[in-house]
Amino acid sequence: MFVGPGLSLVEVFAIVKLAIVGKGGVGKTTLAAVLARRLAGLRQPVVAVDADPDGNLPSALGVPAGDVPEPIAAMRELILERTHAKDGGAGLIFKLNPRVDDLPERFSVIVDGVRLLVLGTVETGGKGCMCPEGALLKALLQHLLLRVPDNVILDMEAGLEHMGRASAMGVDAMINVVEPGMRSVRTAERIRKLALDIGVKKVYIVLNKIVDERQREVVQAALAAQKVLGVLPYSAALADADLEGASVDINDPRFFQAVGELYAALERELSTEGA
Repeated sequence: MFVGPGLSLVEVFAIVKLAIVGKGGVGKTTLAAVLARRLAGLRQPVVAVDADPDGNLPSALGVPAGDVPEPIAAMRELILERTHAKDGGAGLIFKLNPRVDDLPERFSVIVDGVRLLVLGTVETGGKGCMCPEGALLKALLQHLLLRVPDNVILDMEAGLEHMGRASAMGVDAMINVVEPGMRSVRTAERIRKLALDIGVKKVYIVLNKIVDERQREVVQAALAAQKVLGVLPYSAALADADLEGASVDINDPRFFQAVGELYAALERELSTEGA
């Protein structure tokens, strides 16, 4: 597996729990997949969680279409069993803390050392967010972030719908991916407010698809109030992989070097704040 230049397979990292967020199309799924693969390549246990309703994390990790796990949110019988709910629509009485400890192993697939779990989306349709599906997904996230002793990489939707305050307590950092463009910048600002509202205090910006220094300066200036953790260059190889629906396991030394520098910066930030 390609893990990037200058990265030793015997390096030892502290366990991290990261939520990757951003506007659709900015490359958050790519970053989530690259970080998960990098940790697996370093022999670190890692769970990659597709928590985006329009998720593409399985293809980014190279999981064949026939092997993609069923979304947890779509497992109606399991949800009713674990939440003790009746299948009767809105106004249900159900258990808010269902058992979920066995779900990551039962309903995941392992690819190149990465355990992939697909959450799926809650079809609200008049039910609102307080529903058996939402209760199970939030309990599962809390379990992964607070009790599972593995690295966890969450590929989140911009709205952070799955993440409540209890889940947020288990996140070491939220990585807000921003591409060149003011729409992406505005989304990043909204996400930061949402993150702070639910108690995520460590929110970092990663600039992605940066072509030249001018792009970096303009976007970074627009986000002057936020901490920029790293800058990832535009990668034609990654763009081609995305176009073909292929995995991120490509040979682009410049991009992967930037990812290594980003992860090192994240470690410094977390160790400094934890000191």
